[in-house]
Amino acid sequence: MKFIKILVLTLGVIWMAAAGSAVFADDYSHTISVFKKSPAVKPFFKNAYGYAVFPTVGKGGIVVGGAYGKGKVYRQGKLTGHVTLSKVSVGFQLGGQAFSEIIFFQDKRAYDEFTSDSFEFDASMSAVVITAGAQARAGTQGGTAGASAGPDTSAQAPIGYTKGLAVFIHTKGGLMYEAVIGGQRFDFTPI
Repeated sequence: MKFIKILVLTLGVIWMAAAGSAVFADDYSHTISVFKKSPAVKPFFKNAYGYAVFPTVGKGGIVVGGAYGKGKVYRQGKLTGHVTLSKVSVGFQLGGQAFSEIIFFQDKRAYDEFTSDSFEFDASMSAVVITAGAQARAGTQGGTAGASAGPDTSAQAPIGYTKGLAVFIHTKGGLMYEAVIGGQRFDFTPI
Protein backbone atom coordinates (compact mmCIF):
# COMPACT_ATOMS: atom_id res chain seq x y z
CA MET A 1 0.00 0.00 0.00
CA LYS A 2 2.83 2.38 0.83
CA PHE A 3 4.42 1.68 -2.58
CA ILE A 4 1.13 2.61 -4.31
CA LYS A 5 0.97 5.91 -2.42
CA ILE A 6 4.54 6.71 -3.45
CA LEU A 7 3.79 5.79 -7.06
CA VAL A 8 0.64 7.96 -7.14
CA LEU A 9 2.55 10.90 -5.61
CA THR A 10 5.37 10.48 -8.13
CA LEU A 11 2.98 10.35 -11.07
CA GLY A 12 1.24 13.45 -9.70
CA VAL A 13 4.53 15.39 -9.65
CA ILE A 14 5.28 14.29 -13.23
CA TRP A 15 1.77 15.23 -14.36
CA MET A 16 2.06 18.71 -12.80
CA ALA A 17 5.43 19.25 -14.48
CA ALA A 18 4.05 18.08 -17.84
CA ALA A 19 1.00 20.34 -17.45
CA GLY A 20 3.32 23.25 -16.73
CA SER A 21 5.29 22.45 -19.88
CA ALA A 22 2.10 22.73 -21.97
CA VAL A 23 1.86 26.42 -21.01
CA PHE A 24 5.30 27.02 -22.50
CA ALA A 25 4.99 24.50 -25.37
CA ASP A 26 5.50 27.21 -28.01
CA ASP A 27 8.44 28.77 -26.20
CA TYR A 28 11.10 27.28 -28.49
CA SER A 29 12.66 30.57 -29.63
CA HIS A 30 13.00 31.77 -26.03
CA THR A 31 14.60 28.48 -24.96
CA ILE A 32 17.03 28.58 -27.88
CA SER A 33 17.98 32.17 -27.01
CA VAL A 34 18.67 31.15 -23.38
CA PHE A 35 21.10 28.50 -24.59
CA LYS A 36 22.68 30.85 -27.17
CA LYS A 37 23.54 33.29 -24.36
CA SER A 38 25.82 30.72 -22.73
CA PRO A 39 29.42 31.02 -23.93
CA ALA A 40 29.75 27.26 -23.47
CA VAL A 41 26.86 26.51 -25.84
CA LYS A 42 27.27 29.25 -28.47
CA PRO A 43 29.92 27.41 -30.57
CA PHE A 44 27.63 24.39 -30.96
CA PHE A 45 24.99 26.48 -32.76
CA LYS A 46 27.63 27.45 -35.35
CA ASN A 47 29.14 24.01 -35.93
CA ALA A 48 26.45 21.38 -35.24
CA TYR A 49 24.66 19.54 -38.05
CA GLY A 50 21.40 19.93 -36.11
CA TYR A 51 19.79 19.91 -32.69
CA ALA A 52 16.72 18.92 -30.68
CA VAL A 53 15.31 21.41 -28.18
CA PHE A 54 12.91 20.80 -25.27
CA PRO A 55 11.57 24.01 -23.66
CA THR A 56 10.38 22.19 -20.53
CA VAL A 57 11.02 18.69 -19.29
CA GLY A 58 9.30 17.70 -16.06
CA LYS A 59 10.99 15.13 -13.85
CA GLY A 60 9.94 13.71 -10.50
CA GLY A 61 10.43 10.72 -8.32
CA ILE A 62 10.37 9.05 -4.98
CA VAL A 63 12.24 5.77 -5.52
CA VAL A 64 10.20 5.30 -8.74
CA GLY A 65 10.44 8.29 -11.04
CA GLY A 66 9.97 9.55 -14.53
CA ALA A 67 10.44 12.44 -16.90
CA TYR A 68 8.53 13.77 -19.90
CA GLY A 69 8.88 16.60 -22.39
CA LYS A 70 8.01 17.59 -25.95
CA GLY A 71 10.49 19.08 -28.37
CA LYS A 72 11.38 19.96 -31.93
CA VAL A 73 14.26 18.75 -34.09
CA TYR A 74 16.18 21.03 -36.45
CA ARG A 75 18.65 20.11 -39.20
CA GLN A 76 20.88 22.91 -40.49
CA GLY A 77 18.45 25.50 -39.10
CA LYS A 78 15.25 23.99 -40.56
CA LEU A 79 12.51 22.25 -38.56
CA THR A 80 12.37 18.55 -39.49
CA GLY A 81 10.08 17.04 -36.87
CA HIS A 82 8.71 16.70 -33.37
CA VAL A 83 10.14 14.54 -30.60
CA THR A 84 9.02 13.34 -27.20
CA LEU A 85 11.37 12.60 -24.31
CA SER A 86 10.40 10.03 -21.70
CA LYS A 87 12.18 8.27 -18.91
CA VAL A 88 11.18 5.84 -16.18
CA SER A 89 13.65 5.05 -13.43
CA VAL A 90 13.85 3.05 -10.24
CA GLY A 91 16.47 3.68 -7.57
CA PHE A 92 17.60 6.32 -5.11
CA GLN A 93 15.89 9.54 -6.19
CA LEU A 94 13.76 12.14 -4.49
CA GLY A 95 12.08 15.36 -5.61
CA GLY A 96 10.79 17.11 -8.70
CA GLN A 97 12.39 19.36 -11.25
CA ALA A 98 11.68 21.28 -14.46
CA PHE A 99 14.45 21.99 -16.95
CA SER A 100 15.12 22.85 -20.59
CA GLU A 101 17.30 20.52 -22.64
CA ILE A 102 19.10 20.84 -25.96
CA ILE A 103 20.89 18.04 -27.79
CA PHE A 104 23.36 18.89 -30.56
CA PHE A 105 24.16 16.45 -33.38
CA GLN A 106 27.78 16.64 -34.51
CA ASP A 107 27.14 15.24 -37.98
CA LYS A 108 24.62 13.57 -40.29
CA ARG A 109 25.30 10.15 -38.75
CA ALA A 110 24.37 11.36 -35.24
CA TYR A 111 21.26 13.14 -36.59
CA ASP A 112 20.14 10.06 -38.54
CA GLU A 113 20.69 7.80 -35.52
CA PHE A 114 18.65 10.11 -33.26
CA THR A 115 15.76 10.48 -35.75
CA SER A 116 15.47 6.81 -36.74
CA ASP A 117 12.65 5.06 -34.88
CA SER A 118 13.27 5.33 -31.13
CA PHE A 119 16.56 6.48 -29.68
CA GLU A 120 17.75 6.05 -26.10
CA PHE A 121 20.72 7.48 -24.18
CA ASP A 122 22.93 4.85 -22.64
CA ALA A 123 24.42 5.06 -19.16
CA SER A 124 27.63 6.71 -20.40
CA MET A 125 25.86 9.92 -21.55
CA SER A 126 26.22 13.01 -19.44
CA ALA A 127 24.90 16.55 -19.64
CA VAL A 128 26.42 19.97 -19.08
CA VAL A 129 24.25 22.01 -16.72
CA ILE A 130 24.02 25.72 -17.62
CA THR A 131 22.79 27.85 -14.71
CA ALA A 132 23.50 31.50 -13.82
CA GLY A 133 26.92 31.64 -15.42
CA ALA A 134 28.06 28.29 -14.03
CA GLN A 135 28.78 25.12 -15.94
CA ALA A 136 28.96 21.65 -14.45
CA ARG A 137 29.26 18.22 -16.01
CA ALA A 138 27.35 15.44 -14.31
CA GLY A 139 27.31 11.83 -15.37
CA THR A 140 28.53 8.34 -14.83
CA GLN A 141 32.10 9.29 -15.77
CA GLY A 142 32.60 11.62 -12.80
CA GLY A 143 32.10 15.34 -12.54
CA THR A 144 33.81 18.65 -13.23
CA ALA A 145 32.62 22.20 -12.74
CA GLY A 146 33.51 25.81 -13.37
CA ALA A 147 32.00 29.23 -12.73
CA SER A 148 32.10 32.57 -14.46
CA ALA A 149 31.17 35.89 -12.88
CA GLY A 150 31.34 37.82 -16.17
CA PRO A 151 32.25 37.54 -19.82
CA ASP A 152 35.55 35.76 -19.08
CA THR A 153 34.89 32.13 -19.97
CA SER A 154 38.26 30.67 -19.07
CA ALA A 155 36.83 28.79 -16.07
CA GLN A 156 34.47 26.58 -18.08
CA ALA A 157 34.42 22.84 -17.84
CA PRO A 158 35.78 21.22 -21.03
CA ILE A 159 32.85 20.41 -23.29
CA GLY A 160 32.68 18.26 -26.40
CA TYR A 161 30.69 15.62 -28.21
CA THR A 162 30.20 12.10 -26.87
CA LYS A 163 29.18 9.58 -29.51
CA GLY A 164 28.28 12.48 -31.82
CA LEU A 165 26.02 14.20 -29.26
CA ALA A 166 26.42 17.13 -26.87
CA VAL A 167 23.70 17.66 -24.25
CA PHE A 168 23.04 20.84 -22.27
CA ILE A 169 20.46 21.37 -19.53
CA HIS A 170 19.17 24.65 -18.11
CA THR A 171 17.44 24.17 -14.75
CA LYS A 172 14.16 26.07 -14.46
CA GLY A 173 13.13 25.09 -10.95
CA GLY A 174 12.70 22.38 -8.39
CA LEU A 175 15.12 20.14 -6.58
CA MET A 176 15.92 16.59 -7.52
CA TYR A 177 18.61 14.31 -6.19
CA GLU A 178 19.59 12.55 -9.40
CA ALA A 179 21.79 13.89 -12.22
CA VAL A 180 21.68 11.11 -14.78
CA ILE A 181 20.27 11.48 -18.30
CA GLY A 182 21.07 7.89 -19.26
CA GLY A 183 17.88 6.03 -20.06
CA GLN A 184 16.10 8.98 -21.67
CA ARG A 185 14.09 7.68 -24.63
CA PHE A 186 13.23 9.80 -27.66
CA ASP A 187 10.47 9.18 -30.19
CA PHE A 188 10.78 11.25 -33.40
CA THR A 189 7.93 12.12 -35.77
CA PRO A 190 8.98 13.81 -39.05
CA ILE A 191 6.91 16.67 -40.44
